Amino acid sequence: MKFVMLFGAPAVGKMTVGQELAKITNLRLFHGHMSIEPVVGIFGRRDVKTEARLREVVFEEFAKSDLHGMIFTYFCALDNKDAWLYVEKLIDIFQDNGAEIYFVELVASQEVRLKRNGTANRLLHKPSKQDIEKSNARLIELDEKIRIISFDGEIPYKNYTKIDNSNLEPIDVAGMIKKEFLL
Repeated sequence: MKFVMLFGAPAVGKMTVGQELAKITNLRLFHGHMSIEPVVGIFGRRDVKTEARLREVVFEEFAKSDLHGMIFTYFCALDNKDAWLYVEKLIDIFQDNGAEIYFVELVASQEVRLKRNGTANRLLHKPSKQDIEKSNARLIELDEKIRIISFDGEIPYKNYTKIDNSNLEPIDVAGMIKKEFLL
């Protein structure tokens, strides 16, 4: 089994690249909003604890399955210790079941991400982002409050790559990932 974590800032293209990667591999996509949107729909707001529990059930069951692998998209505050503890927990779940783990960091400027923030595909799969003005303000606020791009040499995992996808089509980025990790 393979576990590919696509991580990066809001609206960097994690889900869209994940969709394209799923099309050219036998990997299944579990993008972050697949756990966020049902919780928002039920509770009327974000509930990070419930979202995390929902994801953990999916990860644990998927890791035990005979499926080829999973692509997971994750917004990671790189300067947050708890975010790294969460990543380690995911690694443990999948490695305990014999999975190969891969990390792909996507980066793009805030200007590019603000343009992507209102795309039809994003809004279709992320209803909680449909208030573009509010979503853009949140993106800018997060950029100011947390570190969204790793330092050179910071990511300790052997199967890791960083891709600036500012001027690349999602299908091309997916192809680069597939080739890099022989997916």
